Amino acid sequence: MKLIKPEKISLQTHRELNEVWVQKVIAEDPNILGLGDLILKDKERIHPKAGRLDLLLQDAESKRRYEVEIQLGKVDESHIIRTIEYWDIERKRYPQYDHCAVIIAEDITSRFLNVIGLFNGFIPLIAIQMSAFQISENEVSLVFTTVLDELNLGLDEEDEEIKEVTDRNYWENKSTKQIVSLADQLLEIIKEFSPRLELKYNKFYIGLANNGQPNNFVLFRAKKNYLRLEVKLKQSTDIQEQLDNAELETLDYDSRDGRYRIRIDKNTITKNKDCLKELMSQAYKIDKY
Repeated sequence: MKLIKPEKISLQTHRELNEVWVQKVIAEDPNILGLGDLILKDKERIHPKAGRLDLLLQDAESKRRYEVEIQLGKVDESHIIRTIEYWDIERKRYPQYDHCAVIIAEDITSRFLNVIGLFNGFIPLIAIQMSAFQISENEVSLVFTTVLDELNLGLDEEDEEIKEVTDRNYWENKSTKQIVSLADQLLEIIKEFSPRLELKYNKFYIGLANNGQPNNFVLFRAKKNYLRLEVKLKQSTDIQEQLDNAELETLDYDSRDGRYRIRIDKNTITKNKDCLKELMSQAYKIDKY
């Protein structure tokens, strides 16, 4: 196996490659950004009195839209302001969609990460650093690395659970003993890779805890006729393929909480134990580190 050391190049100073070329590359294959299965909705989208939005992308399976701005070289104040402005215009014009601003630049310094981080959580915003490499005389590679992911604000799980602790009877009365017992079966699978976890019954969901400390990489919600398993994983085509191949019924993906919501009935666990274990163990490892 031959090791190749590609030469890193600057697109800002390159004679041939420019922002239009980068825009074209992303437009032809939006999945290159690593944000999931995306489709191109518009390019150079005109916003009166505000300029042109470089790219408008949408998740193929949901109403999630990404307002993408590209900058060669270092990110600067005007780039941040312009990106947020385009995001704001789009979300007001199309409130039926879930919008997220995306900044792409060759150099995102720690100073600007700190500035961008001030908005994160209040404005859904992702920062991606773009690197270009010369592979050969006629071959160039682009690598996109997410350096600041979207931060979702929510309730503090520990505070919520202290106030809203219930018991097993609460959930058995709300659903049925048979449905709640499905959470027991899933817990037995979880114990194969994390034996100290136990069920913790809260008002809004059945969670997990280790010596009373919440560890909710998965949640359970007992409905009348089924158990809803919620697995905390970043949305991806690979995970969706796993779910499809196992014939698991995915109700939806909750982009706000970052969880796959899967319908579980009495036949699901037996037929799909290996896949369920793999998904839950992935979520456990991510949450742990």
